[in-house]
Amino acid sequence: MIKCWIEAMRLRTLPVSVAGVVLAIGYNQLDGNFKPLPAALCLIFAVLAQIASNFANEYYDYRDGLDRAGRDGPRRGVTEGDITPRAMKTATFATLALACAVGCSLIHWGGWWMLPAGILIALGVMAYSTGPYPLSRHGWGEVAVVFYFGIIPVNLTYYVQSGTFTAEVLAGSVALGLMIANVLIVNNYRDIDDDRAVGKLTLAVKMGRPFMATLYLLNGLIAVALMWKAFTNMHAIAYVYIVLHLILWKRLTRVTGKSLNPLLGMTAMLILLYASAFAIVATIQ
Repeated sequence: MIKCWIEAMRLRTLPVSVAGVVLAIGYNQLDGNFKPLPAALCLIFAVLAQIASNFANEYYDYRDGLDRAGRDGPRRGVTEGDITPRAMKTATFATLALACAVGCSLIHWGGWWMLPAGILIALGVMAYSTGPYPLSRHGWGEVAVVFYFGIIPVNLTYYVQSGTFTAEVLAGSVALGLMIANVLIVNNYRDIDDDRAVGKLTLAVKMGRPFMATLYLLNGLIAVALMWKAFTNMHAIAYVYIVLHLILWKRLTRVTGKSLNPLLGMTAMLILLYASAFAIVATIQ
């Protein structure tokens, strides 16, 4: 049973929520305003919010008949009968409530306006998979990822430590969001046939595999360009990322189905390594 819940958390994708906080810490280190406690709370909040989103996606896709047993993607516990729908729904809202509780503690550093920001994030967690216009089912998943996994976490993590926003951090947050959108691109690229069969209109279903492969390539290259100014004395990080990104993109164009599952995890880990390298070099330089 524990294994089923761990699978539902989608561990392969969790590095992306960590990466946003880590990248912001790198900027805080560069600007000399790093504060470990609020940064740690941002990290806990980000991971809990992503787990809640993953739980919600599994529950609502099952409820609406968008998942099937034996799919190419990771095993879905509710669809396969390992987890009851009621248990998954309860876990979704319990995890989201825990994330909100952690988020409320950030009011101490960020001020009361953090409360509406937290509400916006909570609504985004649910809006991705449910509501009157589920974003994941209408081709807006990638845009949502850029906003909720890039722009919001990087800028808010930087803000609660520094008390300000900067154009450079904003550019970095968009860059990271584009990188993270590639994780969803791999997911939807893999699932295009299953999603088309049940009427789930992801961007991949609408635009096709060639377009998504090109978008994957461009997202990584544009992301590096957006952060180029921040790479003073550390351009090697950008070069290494580009080389590995090109290798993963080439693999994306050559495999299909379940063979894409490792690529999803590798894309997420490359993003975390990129953000971590940036933060480490920012700390020691």
